[in-house]
Amino acid sequence: MTQQVPLLINGELVASESTRLLPVTNPATQEVIAQVPCATEAEVERAVDAAKAAFETWKEMPVGERARLMLRYQALLKERHDELATIISQETGKTFDDAKGDVWRGIEVVEHACNIASLSMGETVENVARKIDCYSITQPLGVCVGITPFNFPAMIPLWMFPMAIACGNTFVLKPSEQDPLTPMRLAELFQEAGAPAGLLQVVHGGKEVVDQLLTHKDTPAISFVGSVNVGEHIYRTGTDHMKRVQAFAGAKNHMVIMPDAQKNQVVNNIAGASVGAAGQRCMAISVAVFVGEARKWIPEVRDALAKVRPGAWNDPDAGYGPQINPQARQRVLSLIQEGKEAGADCILDGSECIVEGYPDGNWVGPTMFSNVTTDMSIYKEEIFGPVLIALEVDTLEEAIELVNNNPYGNGTSMFTASGAAARKYQHEIKVGQVGINVPVPVPLPMFSFTGWRKSFYGDQHAYGKQAVRFYTETKTVTARWFEDDIDTGVNTTITLK
Repeated sequence: MTQQVPLLINGELVASESTRLLPVTNPATQEVIAQVPCATEAEVERAVDAAKAAFETWKEMPVGERARLMLRYQALLKERHDELATIISQETGKTFDDAKGDVWRGIEVVEHACNIASLSMGETVENVARKIDCYSITQPLGVCVGITPFNFPAMIPLWMFPMAIACGNTFVLKPSEQDPLTPMRLAELFQEAGAPAGLLQVVHGGKEVVDQLLTHKDTPAISFVGSVNVGEHIYRTGTDHMKRVQAFAGAKNHMVIMPDAQKNQVVNNIAGASVGAAGQRCMAISVAVFVGEARKWIPEVRDALAKVRPGAWNDPDAGYGPQINPQARQRVLSLIQEGKEAGADCILDGSECIVEGYPDGNWVGPTMFSNVTTDMSIYKEEIFGPVLIALEVDTLEEAIELVNNNPYGNGTSMFTASGAAARKYQHEIKVGQVGINVPVPVPLPMFSFTGWRKSFYGDQHAYGKQAVRFYTETKTVTARWFEDDIDTGVNTTITLK
């Protein structure tokens, strides 16, 4: 009998009373490996109530105790690293190595949360006026909510709830209904690490559950990662209800290739960054901008892509896995067809990809287009598949203008041997995350994940110091202690004396 994924409410795994069950399938075989319920309104309410009750105790927990919980949790995640990667591979189709990377990048954020005592320190200035001191303290918000996507079922939940809980909040997680098994295992391990009941709740479902959390009176902060249209809805709905929101949305990431770059490094890095994880990364490189003589390398990039083949998660020779579901595959194939019809040259076509032994998998082979213009749908839309688009410009200035004219600003990279060119690019480009000879510039957790423009709605970004600011409120105290009862007169101004 196919397992039903439980909810986690107040420290207990609960079988949902919902009659609406969605299949969780293996994308390589279409085998149904679990069923996930769409939680009822009452169950979501119970989860929020439990988190609200737990907050009253947890907010008073000493910061050292919160840090020690994260230390135990990161140690447990490391012990179960391969187990988690196996779950990811089976429900997303990711190769095992890619799935291990998903887990590890999440563990790094939990390690960062172990530093919460230092990260949450306020500031103090003595004698801002005569015998008056001013200092700031950070305090938690309450019940925070995380809504996470399918493509990183370990990393992105771990971006959210460890930082929020380390800051003294409680958390309600609504993971993707397409791969809920990994987030549930993360939650179980969090309980095993000694988390008190109620700190972390997990509810499943679609738009109805999301909207209930977005509009709930007791959820002051919302974190979201997903598509641009949903991200805008999350942001507008949440802020309309007076919530603090961070919504990570779409992307169209460019790699600018200068003719002085090391060719072999360019070829290998762009091949991996464009088709890795089947292109289902918000930081995937989907546009290669060849500057000047670097355009001569396009055939070699195509040949390198042609050598990468998709396959099952346990195939050590597979470069990447399938699309998450048949609908995602069909969308990628439709955009490939649109590119052909628009007049772009499809110099490598993976539309008819077949993986031996897996006839029902959601496969798309490596695909590459040249002679693309910026008005084509394959350039304007985030394809989210293993498709690379090659554009050609004559100068670095043209490349910068091209990237800056794109509405997205998630990530970009540049390959060059020139420090001056790299300095000019990183200074003038209007993108939040820049790689110099680094293809996928996802920052480590001591920094923050800083997408710009249409790639992000909100003010404070994920993990790093910005996450602490997002998950806390700052209180500023101005204090004076009288030594003598001296009549100094009435002060009717706002000046401190």
